[in-house]
Amino acid sequence: MKRMPQQQRPLRMRGLILSIFFPVLMVVILSGNPKPITPTEVLSSIALVDSFRAIPSDNPFSETYEVWFRVPLDHTNPHSQYFPLRVYYSHNGFNKPMVVVIDGYTMYTSKANEITSIVDGNQITIEHRFFSQSRPLDSIPWSYLNIRQAAADAHLVISAFKPFYHGKWISTGISKSGQATIFHRRFYPADVNVSIPYVAPLNFSSEDERVYKFLDSVGTPECRKKIYDFQIQLFERKSEIMPLFKELSASKGWKFTMGFEKAYDLSVLEYSFAFWQWGFNCSSIPASSSTAKELFEHWLEVNPFSFFEENEVDKVRPFFYQAMTEIGMYGYRVKPFSRYLSDTANITFSFAMPRGHRAIFNASAMSDIDRWVKDSGSYMLYIYGQNDAWSATAVDPGRKTNAVKMVCPGGSHSSRIKDFPPELQDSIYKVLGRWLDLKLPANGYTNSSSGL
Repeated sequence: MKRMPQQQRPLRMRGLILSIFFPVLMVVILSGNPKPITPTEVLSSIALVDSFRAIPSDNPFSETYEVWFRVPLDHTNPHSQYFPLRVYYSHNGFNKPMVVVIDGYTMYTSKANEITSIVDGNQITIEHRFFSQSRPLDSIPWSYLNIRQAAADAHLVISAFKPFYHGKWISTGISKSGQATIFHRRFYPADVNVSIPYVAPLNFSSEDERVYKFLDSVGTPECRKKIYDFQIQLFERKSEIMPLFKELSASKGWKFTMGFEKAYDLSVLEYSFAFWQWGFNCSSIPASSSTAKELFEHWLEVNPFSFFEENEVDKVRPFFYQAMTEIGMYGYRVKPFSRYLSDTANITFSFAMPRGHRAIFNASAMSDIDRWVKDSGSYMLYIYGQNDAWSATAVDPGRKTNAVKMVCPGGSHSSRIKDFPPELQDSIYKVLGRWLDLKLPANGYTNSSSGL
């Protein structure tokens, strides 16, 4: 590696420090840190807020706003262009905890998160860059879609609200949002007091083979055989089932640019992963003597075919770009189904990459996250479902940090704290209460209360 001349290093370092802290400095200076009387005054005082509007509010909030921030494309460049980033801001009290939902996709709700309900807090939900309308108007500059830039987006928003809310700060997210929660905490550990990522994988490859090992061992041998036999039935009876697939596609207006044959095959391969991810029961799998319609309806229930539909893929193409370049993914084994497939190598999601971009995976990004998790990731509560296929690549917090990993027995990707047995829920509340210096759950919250 070429070394920088000694006399250049201080200038380069000063430039780097300025470029990183400039956007946050602008928030603090231009906001003036006024003492707020109302949430609208908070929003009006934040210089990087372009616009906001009141929207319907959910309990326990008194008011909720859709807010548009002006965010740099490149947080390391003080002269960067900006793009709009959407945020939901829900107020419950300036001295109550603030829960930051760091979304990994398009925001789909402003309702209270489970953690917000547990602590009776305020809530900020931050849409992920380049999803929905949180992107430049003309086209997506893919080189700026990485975990560091997205973490800096969250840091900028948090820094804007931080002067006004004096309770504990908590970050959280589910699935890819859980990943984003971990990534943000790695780069900005002082932004919040506690982080609670749910069902968040930590993948080390664009085809993380730990998933295959998980699918070979989860559940019982009898259930795994039943799943495999069902997939074989889908291949064997393709001529009967394909017309049902095409009929549904026509009624939904679905478009498969890869062709119906490929979409069908990939949906068969996806079945086993989706089955465990969403916690289906083996008793629900139809027998081989079932009609084509019965096989098709169960298949559709477990694995909606829209996962490979072109318009749906396009909505989440930023996810696939990240999965194939930094945050990792799973693939499909071909060998167990080689009689029915023309593919000779395992299938990855490289087909979902943006046009003109190759799937080149940067393994160092997740290796860095893994090191941080094990060495420095304290006050992290990881929530997982035991049978969730994404638990194949669950975080291993190690023993050096003050972190806790809780696994819901028999749980899936839908597992939440309310789904744990009562004694494990109590353990979770005790850990969070100790870390946050709060008596939990707050305000009469029960496991039957609202909370996503």
